[in-house]
Amino acid sequence: MKAEKMVLIYLKQITNDIMKQILTSIIVCFVAIAAMAQNKAEIIVSYDSSFPNKFGKINNDKMSLLASTTEAKYFNDLSLWVDSLESTPEGKAKYIEIIKKTCMTVEPDGSMSFDLRKGPTKKSYTYVFTNLPDGSVTLYGKFGEDLGHYTEPLSEMKWTIVEDSTANVHGYECVMAESDYHGRHWKAWFTPEIPMPFGPWKLHGLPGLILKAEANGGFSFVATGLERTNRIMSPMYMQGDYSKVDRKEALKNAEYFANNEESIMNAQGQSVKIYSTDDQGNIIETPKYDGLKHNIEPDYKIK
Repeated sequence: MKAEKMVLIYLKQITNDIMKQILTSIIVCFVAIAAMAQNKAEIIVSYDSSFPNKFGKINNDKMSLLASTTEAKYFNDLSLWVDSLESTPEGKAKYIEIIKKTCMTVEPDGSMSFDLRKGPTKKSYTYVFTNLPDGSVTLYGKFGEDLGHYTEPLSEMKWTIVEDSTANVHGYECVMAESDYHGRHWKAWFTPEIPMPFGPWKLHGLPGLILKAEANGGFSFVATGLERTNRIMSPMYMQGDYSKVDRKEALKNAEYFANNEESIMNAQGQSVKIYSTDDQGNIIETPKYDGLKHNIEPDYKIK
């Protein structure tokens, strides 16, 4: 009986080992399938993005668009790199060390100062994901001091194509189209040579890739580079840090914060003094932020 019991235990152990091997193989297969299922982009486009600030000057950002036939992702490459690091404890520690090395200065008296402008800091908080199968466009961004996201249907953007108005943009023949969208009148130039209905920021819905766009008030996007790629369109890093917001309410809150930042921060116990300087370093009165002039979507102020 003892021998039979030992045989049964041995057989049970073999069975458990086999089941573990089978389970491991299944998991490996699922991981491989998931990796293969990750959507890869077919092209990457570089854009110069320009928009007016409250000081009467033009801000310029370098932005990128990854696109396949079904979806697109608009972002700033440096911000994406920073977010990828900060999404893990190991990456966050590495990023802190990079900032210390590039931004910290030891003064003659032994004190230390930080100038974040010297380091690889985030240039933009904006990410836009456009998804054709879902019929949606989702924007992640910073509204005042808060991170938020909202989703809207693709059907909100309507275009009128002007067939006889053409231009050559970055070596591609483009056709112009016009649209009134969230308080601004847009003109966009798209190329039928690349039949992807995407473009910079939230612009979409034309029978070709948008390579140039401009709106009243000094807002513009111009393609400066375009190449083939198989880069994976990675998901949003640290998605849990972004709260769902109402678009218009978030834009209203952002304007209020921009015009009351010092008092808000002092009310939080931070004891700060915010001032502005001109090109010569002289202190000047800080101009007011006005969404009708400075926001790409001013419809939250239009009654």
